[in-house]
Amino acid sequence: MGKFDGKTAVVTGGTSGIGLATAKRLAAEGAHVFITGRRTGALAEAEAEIGSNVTSVQGDVSNLDDLDRLWNLVREERGSVDVIVANAAYVELATLAQATPEHFDATFDTNARGTFFTVRKALPLLNDGGSVVLVASIAHSIGAPVYTAYSAAKAATRSFARSWAAELKDRGIRVNSVSPGSIDTPIFEAQAGKGADALRQQMRGLIPLNRLGRPEEVAAAVLFLAGDDAGFITGVDLEVDGGQSQI
Repeated sequence: MGKFDGKTAVVTGGTSGIGLATAKRLAAEGAHVFITGRRTGALAEAEAEIGSNVTSVQGDVSNLDDLDRLWNLVREERGSVDVIVANAAYVELATLAQATPEHFDATFDTNARGTFFTVRKALPLLNDGGSVVLVASIAHSIGAPVYTAYSAAKAATRSFARSWAAELKDRGIRVNSVSPGSIDTPIFEAQAGKGADALRQQMRGLIPLNRLGRPEEVAAAVLFLAGDDAGFITGVDLEVDGGQSQI
């Protein structure tokens, strides 16, 4: 038997990296998983890779109509949801001097506003005793040049976990966040393009374990917090970063 047999889970940004690894683990443990993403081709590939117990929903978490469509489909097909993994993210590098209003808005629209309304719109469907895991970043707790807006948005995500854990405690709903460090995902290409390998090497030098993390390692942390093994844990932030923010 799987640890999530009969459960319904939603993973935003589930087409690659941490989101895809998490969705695969949840489905393998018996959950029916809804994954979201902006690109239909990537959604189809992710759905095929997960194989079973999965429904893909095209949409952008910064678009409230897309979120309504997601939760309406969950209601129609499953009736309710047990686990929410708010993972969708947007990263664009910019120094304070380079940052534009468009950069700021795009960063906060996905990472903060999108996370906020992903969970806000799910509340009528979220079962008592359910679990919410927000994917933040160690960027919220360290000074990271060129990540100013991203770090601030992820600090908001961390704060959401604390506030919602307090607000939803009477329903037995646990809310926690996971803060990955440098994880080897396609986000390096999104940030640095042809310089992705050089950026990977630079990040590796900052990690006490002397390697990048794997998406599956973050997924393991997400599943721990989402499941019964973490039944007495709420409001925490679990850093999965090879010691980068700790040592």
